[in-house]
Amino acid sequence: MRATERGRGPVVCVGETMAALAPEPVGPLDTADRLRLEVAGSESNVAMYLAALGTPARWVSAVGEDPFGRLVLRKVAAAGVDVSGVRTVAARPTGLLAKDPGAPGTTRVHYYRKGSAAAGLGPELLADPSLREARLLHLSGVTAALSASCRALVEEALDPDRSGLRPVSFDVNHRPALWPGPAKAASVLRDLADRADIVFVGLDEAQGLWGGPRAVPDATAVRELLPGPATVVVKDGSVAATAFDGRTRCVVPAPRVRVLEPVGAGDAFAAGFLAARYGTEAEHDPVRALRLGHLTAASALSVTADHGPLPPPKRLRELLAADDEQWAAVAPGPV
Repeated sequence: MRATERGRGPVVCVGETMAALAPEPVGPLDTADRLRLEVAGSESNVAMYLAALGTPARWVSAVGEDPFGRLVLRKVAAAGVDVSGVRTVAARPTGLLAKDPGAPGTTRVHYYRKGSAAAGLGPELLADPSLREARLLHLSGVTAALSASCRALVEEALDPDRSGLRPVSFDVNHRPALWPGPAKAASVLRDLADRADIVFVGLDEAQGLWGGPRAVPDATAVRELLPGPATVVVKDGSVAATAFDGRTRCVVPAPRVRVLEPVGAGDAFAAGFLAARYGTEAEHDPVRALRLGHLTAASALSVTADHGPLPPPKRLRELLAADDEQWAAVAPGPV
């Protein structure tokens, strides 16, 4: 079994971050006259939110030796994340994506990341000393889809006999455009998720991967599909999130929030949950962890960028300490 004691280092997040183009003002990409330049990446999103929540975070990856790579490093570092483990690669470019907003709350994403600097990452990255000192390693299914070497990296990180790493969390994060077909994605992502210590997956995502609503009707069915992890967190959009810790099941309803764009909300939720479990004030309280996940996700849903402002610390503490009736009545966000 993988070692489960916490290291003394930061939470380490491994994966690609890209430069991102988004229409300004928000609207369809093909009618835009102006584009806003941002950065976007699942694992760096998690690291940035962890840092905002006071949890030491380190992002490990690779970028090109180009202006986009320098932009990515500057933006992620400005959020309080340790980027000293990011490699700069002269022979490969930094990845790029373009957001194409549609109806309210929906956004298509177009990727330009084949052959990127991060796609060249491989298992040798696990020799980084910071990974062995980490209190937690966070990965996602996006990395497994980038290249054969990236998939090998994720597989080895999830193999306790070969990696010797601290606990590993894994966000399924299915991105259909990155996979050769649904069958391959379904098989690989289920296998990887079942090896992790903590797994995050959306109910709709699980249904899309593993048989539809009839085969996967609810969170309990997802847990049955993934018996291996100690903790499985199932997010059901605006309805609720459920955490299975062993045989214990905890459900916390989602608070009300006005959705401007859903991109980045899953990463934010994972960061909130992990901050409650592995932050400086960590405790094994699934209700608190799910609430902090919801509140962090709300900050991403309420902005068009991947990363939004959290409620002030005092308001955050009030919401985390609210009773069930008070929680059901809240509509969190910047106050």
